[in-house]
Amino acid sequence: MNVCFLDLRSMHEEIADEIQEVWSRICAQCSFVGAEYVGQFEQQWADYCGTAYCVGVADGTVGLELSLRALGIRPGDEVIVPGNTFIATAEAVVKAGGVPVFIDVDPATHLITADGVAAAITPRTAAVVVVHLYGQPADMDAIRAVAIKAGIAVVEDAAQAHGATWQGKRVGGLSDIASFSFYPGKNLGAFGDAGAVVTNDPALAERVRLMSNHGRPPNSPHLHELVGGTHRLDALQAAILTVKLKRLDAWNAARERAARLYAQALAGLPVELVQVADEATSSHHLTVIRTSHRDELRRLLAAENVATGIHYPIPCHLQKAFRGLNTPPLPMVERLAGRILSLPMFPHISEAQIRHVADAIARAFDRLGRSGVGVAVEPHDPSPAAAR
Repeated sequence: MNVCFLDLRSMHEEIADEIQEVWSRICAQCSFVGAEYVGQFEQQWADYCGTAYCVGVADGTVGLELSLRALGIRPGDEVIVPGNTFIATAEAVVKAGGVPVFIDVDPATHLITADGVAAAITPRTAAVVVVHLYGQPADMDAIRAVAIKAGIAVVEDAAQAHGATWQGKRVGGLSDIASFSFYPGKNLGAFGDAGAVVTNDPALAERVRLMSNHGRPPNSPHLHELVGGTHRLDALQAAILTVKLKRLDAWNAARERAARLYAQALAGLPVELVQVADEATSSHHLTVIRTSHRDELRRLLAAENVATGIHYPIPCHLQKAFRGLNTPPLPMVERLAGRILSLPMFPHISEAQIRHVADAIARAFDRLGRSGVGVAVEPHDPSPAAAR
């Protein structure tokens, strides 16, 4: 059996006729930028997230950048971010003029905590970007309480968490402002790069919209109120996302079923699944396990036609781009980076495929002949070899 890491073809087959209809309509109207399709999706996505406003943007990274700029981040302002995230989170901080301050994470959930945020706050801290990694929300109640006390803004990086909830409320509406990515591999994915910013603050929404379109207010093509750029969501991607949004809950439910099957199939094997808090509902964007023999296991799984991924093997603070920040050791982030392995996860994955993955893992450990969990913290190694 061949188990791919992500099967987009099956998802597309569900909506192929609707996508063809949308494509034909847009081509007939020649409405490729803006127009009704973008506005329709923005309203539907705001409603879905439980927010008052949504601004479609070109991708999730620029969504984070514009969110931070809208909040008034100034050169030298510090923005707290997790050490284990896709580099886009930290890139957005730098692009907005801020300085990323990387912090360690909880060993069970791999997410930042309120205590970690509180310990990192200085007089220069302006915001914290909370990443809902793998689709599981962080403890937003506790983090927001810390942020309010310190007078700093809270931004959600919800690129992997479409439809996830904390205390019954969907991510995106749990902060001052939030950014989503609709990269094709996301739970809600476009046919290319796309993103959106959501907020309940009309001033923030207006500023993001201005910056996304050369500083131009709506219906004023020759007036530029500030320096912006070309960061718009195009009509075709908006129309595709509108079609897919109708299926997002069903696809997320299928992912949740797959996650349960994985938990049952992997029980008793020398791996650990990342935990999800009782207050959270994950979107199960990724299914991540921990093992002390990650690279060996990955090699053996590949030999059995099981594709895997690593999210992420090199922590941001150990990347060459951020070495100059001289971040102190982040023991758990660094430890986890060598142990995390992402298993195949997509809505149409079958029970047989999940069983094949679990059986392949069991056979791999039989061959390895040793236990594979362990997340004990080891000494920090700041050398280039550690970054590899």
